[in-house]
Amino acid sequence: MKKITGLFSFLLILSSIAFAQPETAYPEGLKVGEIAPDFSAKDQDGNIINLKQALQKGPVVMLFYRGQWCPYCNKQMSRFSDSLSLLIAKGASVLAIAPETAENVKKTIEKTKSTFPVLEDQGLAIMKMYKVNFAVDEKTITKYKGYGIDFDEANGVNGANLPVPATYIIGKDGKVKYVFFNTDYRKRASVMDVLNNL
Repeated sequence: MKKITGLFSFLLILSSIAFAQPETAYPEGLKVGEIAPDFSAKDQDGNIINLKQALQKGPVVMLFYRGQWCPYCNKQMSRFSDSLSLLIAKGASVLAIAPETAENVKKTIEKTKSTFPVLEDQGLAIMKMYKVNFAVDEKTITKYKGYGIDFDEANGVNGANLPVPATYIIGKDGKVKYVFFNTDYRKRASVMDVLNNL
């Protein structure tokens, strides 16, 4: 009887641990001091932007955002756009990266009045290199559909994949100088955080 009770207790503990696991497996992001992977991608105007070339002019601030449907992303993008002159004064440039389609990138530009390059990350290539991408779990997909957000519609071939809305500063030497990485999408790096680390 004791063996059965012990076995039952063990199985109960094991099942509670299994069910306590988060539904979404989040990435961990790049760390300060790591070499930033080089990439090329099209911006909202069809221009090819290359990180290595951008770094020749000065440090690069990279913003990963979820999409034009996300009010927290739009607020952050607007703030960086409004403060772009302060960032440029420190020799920096800003690049934003999204999983959404080119058509939805244009909606982001309209909503946020962003004047810096916003890159369409086809195939999630940049998000994967910078370790920010994750697959959205079924429960969240269903929940967001209830809000009128369809990831297949928003992201096209990128589907139900999003970035952790991380912010990186890449130094002229190609190394990561600053990281803001938080899986809580409501928390973002501020312009002041970035200015203080340039």
